[in-house]
Amino acid sequence: MPSEPLPMFRDDLPPEPPAWQPPDGPDLSVNLGPLHLHNPVTVASGTFGFGEDYADFFPPRLLGAITTKTITLQPRAGNPPPRVAETPSGMLNSIGLQNPGLDTFLAETLPRIERLGPPVIVSIAGESEQEYLEIASRLAPRSSAAALELNLSCPNVPRGGLEFGVDPATVSQLVGAVRREWARCLLVKLSPNVTDIVALAQAAANAGADALALINTIVGMVIDVDRRRPLLPRATGGLSGPAIRPVAVRMVWEVHRRLPAVPLVGMGGIASTRDALEFILAGATAVGIGTANFVNPCAPVEILEGLKAYLNEHGETSIRDLIGGAQRG
Repeated sequence: MPSEPLPMFRDDLPPEPPAWQPPDGPDLSVNLGPLHLHNPVTVASGTFGFGEDYADFFPPRLLGAITTKTITLQPRAGNPPPRVAETPSGMLNSIGLQNPGLDTFLAETLPRIERLGPPVIVSIAGESEQEYLEIASRLAPRSSAAALELNLSCPNVPRGGLEFGVDPATVSQLVGAVRREWARCLLVKLSPNVTDIVALAQAAANAGADALALINTIVGMVIDVDRRRPLLPRATGGLSGPAIRPVAVRMVWEVHRRLPAVPLVGMGGIASTRDALEFILAGATAVGIGTANFVNPCAPVEILEGLKAYLNEHGETSIRDLIGGAQRG
């Protein structure tokens, strides 16, 4: 894919947002249920903060959407350090959903994020169904929250997290309850740490999810052989990065095959345009860039430019024509 400097990094950017694509260029727009995106590139929750820091590298308005760091009802200090451990082709994290809490997010953070331009997908988590419902109901009047992402799959917290995301009946109950509180786009982020991700996807879709995000991190461990103890204080952490990409692509493939009408946001180790294309051809409508943001802050827009180039090179007029393409024929 082209490696030349992108025009979006010029110092003389016009004050108004540039066209999302040239009029005679390929159509990159996609829909996540009722949510329309100008292009299929977003970011994975927890890897992009609230978007403001990355504005030093590129205009966030170029993204299809911004997915926020996960918000909980009360502020969370997160887990004790060390929180990150490097692994071959990836990393383990045990952040523990550190965030300022809903009150601060509504009063201070969301008004800043909404000025960045693209639709805002607010990731939320709770320790109980009631906490999810309270967060959803308090976000509902804020139209700048274009979508909710229910994080049912964080492996790094003692309560909530995985306990909500491993049982289809629990997923169905929680998603259905939030659906009654939330009229706009509702995404559900699924865990790979299960026996049958398709069953969970089916439960979430049947309960009212407009789209599914998969996958979250895979539970893993690193041991400090000098101390003879786990490196992370909570022993385990969430494995992300290129090491998990084949697993993530397989799960997107399986869910799309069984639920072809449900839009999927594919994520897990995407670091290049070819990686993103794997997910789209497997069945993803959109892609979330995660760990790559830590290595290359410009990865999302470089991947976006690469998708445009791929469509042009192959004579394709719409990115939507590629969704699930590897499963056809």
